[in-house]
Amino acid sequence: MYSDPIWPESIRKAVADAEETLLRQLPEIQEIATHNHAKVLKAFQAERVSTYHLQGTTGYGLGDSGREVLDRVVARVLGTEAALVRGQFVSGTHAIATALFGVLRPGDHVISVSGSPYDTLEEVIGLRGEGQGSLMDFGVSFDAIPLDSQGKIQYALLSKSITGKTRMLMVQRSRGYAWRNSLMISQIKELVTFVRNTYPHILIFVDNCYGELVEKLEPSDIGVDLMAGSLIKNLGGSLAPTGGYVAGRSDLVKLTAQRLTAPGIGEHMGATLEWQRLFYQGLFFSPLTVSESIKGAVFSAAFWRALGFEVHPAPEAPRTDLIQAIKLGSRDKMISFCQGLQKGSPVDSHVLPIPSGMPGYEDEVIMAGGTFIQGATSEFSADGPLREPYIVYQQGGISSTYVQMGNILAALNLWEQGLLD
Repeated sequence: MYSDPIWPESIRKAVADAEETLLRQLPEIQEIATHNHAKVLKAFQAERVSTYHLQGTTGYGLGDSGREVLDRVVARVLGTEAALVRGQFVSGTHAIATALFGVLRPGDHVISVSGSPYDTLEEVIGLRGEGQGSLMDFGVSFDAIPLDSQGKIQYALLSKSITGKTRMLMVQRSRGYAWRNSLMISQIKELVTFVRNTYPHILIFVDNCYGELVEKLEPSDIGVDLMAGSLIKNLGGSLAPTGGYVAGRSDLVKLTAQRLTAPGIGEHMGATLEWQRLFYQGLFFSPLTVSESIKGAVFSAAFWRALGFEVHPAPEAPRTDLIQAIKLGSRDKMISFCQGLQKGSPVDSHVLPIPSGMPGYEDEVIMAGGTFIQGATSEFSADGPLREPYIVYQQGGISSTYVQMGNILAALNLWEQGLLD
């Protein structure tokens, strides 16, 4: 790693400590990356991806074999019966909302088993906002059960909450904007076993954002019915310019497709324009970019812990998503962190991030990361709502070196402003 003699001793020591910690984690990270590289390559080969599949279509997008093959490739990668991979999804939240509105019906009851949903889903459900067009507005009821103090699903509370109308259990795999453990695949497998043995009629849906290809298994490999995510996160490999996916049981994916387009049209239409090759190429690169992101997250955790901050997860902890949380403890430190990290960006490095309101969020949010694709957390970014205890959440990293540089610049900015010893 590069160094500069003008750095304070605390930052130089933190860099050295983080590099040693990362070195110890590399064999396990590489083992998972190799497994997922092989899985993605086999999926491409099994579906006989060819040059003509990389060309996009316009208008209605009828007869788009590239779109159809990409759906099947992603289904193989994720271990599902079917997948709906579309640039028409504007975000992960949109993909999740489409799946929920496609599958659920008035009178159904949904339970989140991982606590409160991610901020942008609160208005989708109807927990916040005017409610017009939300699930609750359509007669779908909702409850949330927090994880226990150890970050585990509370099965006793879950059993008490299930009614005759309960149709779906929701799982948010990543921590989102919460100081909690992300849910490992092994924990989701326990939930699947519990539900199949006790309530076999209930569907299990996973918000898979930030989780794809972090472990060797995906939620559908252990029996989840449906899941969704964004292509400007893990599976887009930092190349996808937009889009998202829904994957799972074929009947549930079809219902989602009817909601995305229209009944009778479903998955059979939708132009792929100029992004088709980028979707394929990004998917192929995704095991690499995910492993680089994990390396960056381990470095970040060790680096900031060495500087005296609380981090979650710890650098040695097993990981199931790309998110690294750092508790900064004050508004000034959080703003300074993001402004320093922004200086290490390839795009808009001269821009100063400031807190502001954003659609779907209740609190002011500050976001850092000059990305080539707007909001692409697969490239590297850090953000968070401006609220106690002022936690910043890092995601992604097109290369681990890029992540390391950004973190060092964030620490230097804190030091220069007198916010770091």
